[in-house]
Amino acid sequence: MPKYIVERELAGAGKLDSAQLTSIAKKSCDVLRKMGPEIQWQESYITGNKIYCVYIAANPDMVRQHAKAGEFPITRVEELKSVIDPTTSEA
Repeated sequence: MPKYIVERELAGAGKLDSAQLTSIAKKSCDVLRKMGPEIQWQESYITGNKIYCVYIAANPDMVRQHAKAGEFPITRVEELKSVIDPTTSEA
């Protein structure tokens, strides 16, 4: 299945405390369970005013459906085409 990165604009995202992050994660997982196995959340990265989430999903519409069902902001969805890291230089 394709992998997607989602950009979410959320003022003050970097100031969310652990209880707030736990609540967000629980809500996301509840929605994902209802949606079924064709969408998986891998991880998220939080910056000052944005959250970047990585999903594996059958299509980008499923990622948007997840955001709508969970009432999560969604700014942009992009399909990841490749991933590189320092070990890529060793090929």
